[in-house]
Parts: sequence; structure tokens; C-alpha cells
Amino acid sequence: MRRANIQRTTNETDIRLELSLEGGIVSIATGLGFFDHMLAQIARHGGFGLTVEAKGDLHVDGHHLVEDVGLCLGDALREALGDRRGIARFGEAHAPLDESLARVVVDLSGRPYCVFDADLPVLVLGDGFQTEMVREFFIAFSVRGGLNLHAAVLYGTNVHHRIEALFKALARALKQAVRVEGDEVVSTKGTLTR
Repeated sequence: MRRANIQRTTNETDIRLELSLEGGIVSIATGLGFFDHMLAQIARHGGFGLTVEAKGDLHVDGHHLVEDVGLCLGDALREALGDRRGIARFGEAHAPLDESLARVVVDLSGRPYCVFDADLPVLVLGDGFQTEMVREFFIAFSVRGGLNLHAAVLYGTNVHHRIEALFKALARALKQAVRVEGDEVVSTKGTLTR
């Protein structure tokens, strides 16, 4: 089983996260309902088991919590993939949600890089989720997960729809990329971890 358990405790956040690339329980509680909904998109549409118990200094705002969950999810992905032997490595997905369309392309190359192209107005959704944190989550996830991640909202008007389409596209792209296709490392360098 390709799985990982991550714990991160700082003065700002306390996070316990479990990821299983082969599926399993989905249970998410961060204190930010909209963020819980987005993390559930990653699990459900990626076919992953994902448990997140996170507390943070939400009296300040959601920045530390959302970014740190992104770091933990990246750490979990990196650990669950191990030496990345046999994985498809690349994944690409478009996801529509009503009038919105998003595209995410990933390369589990071991080299982190994030291009985020989504025109999101600075708003607070639900019970305190700041839309500007979507970008920070994607960056934190790509840096710690060791993946090249290109995310774009191609069009759309409803902000909730634009963000949810991004998370669904991320999930579908990851589902492709982590798929086991053989036992070779798909790299001319012979490694995807350095």
C-alpha cells in the first residue's frame, strides 16, 4: 500500500494527515468548511483515502492552516510515492463545473515548480476561506510533493465554481500520474527523487 502519515505541529497549526493512493476513508476537518469541501474533491476525484485533522490560528486568518495543510499533503504524496518506480509520472485533466473550466497538468518529476494562472478576486468564502489561499495551497503542495504543477482556470464567472474546478482537475491529473504502469523509473536520469 502506498500510504503516508504526516504530523506537523507549530505555534500556528497542528495537523495530522493520512494519505492512501489506493483509496480508503475520507474524513476531513480543518475548521474551514469550504477548504474541507475542496480537499474532499482531491480525495474523491483522485480515488485517494485522505484523513485530515487540522487546527490553526483561525482567529488570525486561514493563511497558516491552508498553507500548512498543502505542505503536509505534499509531504504525504512524496512519502507515499517512495522512489516513484513504475508510476505514469505525467497527468493532465480538464474539469468543468457549470460555466467554469479548469486545467491542471502535473509531472511527478521530483523537481518542484508551480505555475498558477487563475484570476480569482480576493474574497472570503464560507466561514473564513480566503480565495488568495488557493494559489498558496497549490504552491506549498507542489514544493513539498516534488512535482511540476501547472494550474489554470480557463474561464468562468462563479468564484466557487472556478476554485472547485481547479481542485477537481488537480485530483484527476494526480490520479493519472500516480497510476502504476510497470516497474521502471520513467526518466532518462534513472531517478525521480533528485
